[in-house]
Amino acid sequence: MTLLAVQDLHVEFATRGLDNRLRVAQALNGVSFTVAAGEVVGLVGETGAGKSLTALAAMGLLRPPARIPHGSIRFEGREIIGLSDRELEKIRGRRMAMIVQSPLTSLDPLKRIGDQLVRMQRVHDTAHGAAARTKAEAMLAAVRIPDPARRMRAWPHELSGGMAQRVLIAMALVNDPALIIADEPTTGLDVTVQAQVLDTLRDIVAARNLGALVITHDLGVVAHYCQRVAVMFAGRIVEDGPVREVFSRPSHPYTRALIDSTPGRIAQLGWTVTGGTPPDLYDLPQGCLYRDRCPRAATACLAAPPRIAVSGTHGAACHFAGEAA
Repeated sequence: MTLLAVQDLHVEFATRGLDNRLRVAQALNGVSFTVAAGEVVGLVGETGAGKSLTALAAMGLLRPPARIPHGSIRFEGREIIGLSDRELEKIRGRRMAMIVQSPLTSLDPLKRIGDQLVRMQRVHDTAHGAAARTKAEAMLAAVRIPDPARRMRAWPHELSGGMAQRVLIAMALVNDPALIIADEPTTGLDVTVQAQVLDTLRDIVAARNLGALVITHDLGVVAHYCQRVAVMFAGRIVEDGPVREVFSRPSHPYTRALIDSTPGRIAQLGWTVTGGTPPDLYDLPQGCLYRDRCPRAATACLAAPPRIAVSGTHGAACHFAGEAA
């Protein structure tokens, strides 16, 4: 069952420069992907590609000057664009939850861990009193925090980075959501703790048949923990498909460049120049947005690349899809 379906999503920011002229930045330009129950989808791309903005849009957390001029975001079959804050609050934190970056700064430093987990349930009216505390302690145990009863009384500053990240996962899961969006969930953690946190998240997603969208820069995380991957560049999905197929036969030159930029590939092939900066979002070029950095750019790239069918199969938004392999 499809939980989240994003179709042709556009997000723009209207600002005024020093000359008081209105300028519009086209931050997302036709983003489309799906997340199904029991599926972990990775969303990858360089900084500024629009990954976190996509997550905020999916959660209904965009605020002015951001606006959505076109597109659709459907969660459990319901269109969420245009819903009021009151209606969105019935979805956010309850049916759809987010795990954010920087766990030690995301927890309330003035509240004990147990109180924060109880408050999450009380706000969404899923449990109260003793039942909420029992559920909170059970969630800490579920995310493999040792001695959960003692951790319920701990303050955030008493936790390590890995422990704090597990608490955030517990907070996201305490109301039994159907979909988890994890935005760089292991930023700042060492590789051993990172693996433990991701193992915990993967096992819980599988055990509860949840859907998960994992936003990351790390292709290794995608390779080990995701079933499908969507590759984003300049506010567009340029390639989408099963992880094994995309990694073994990348169809878009940008995906090929990302793979060749990983430490293992650099050691194997030597340093290759992936080159350049993202296009100016205030003045996007016509046609393929990657053509100025693409080694395969041709006259055909002056025209817009083909769209990717949102079908779960392997596709790339490139006139020469497949040649990158």
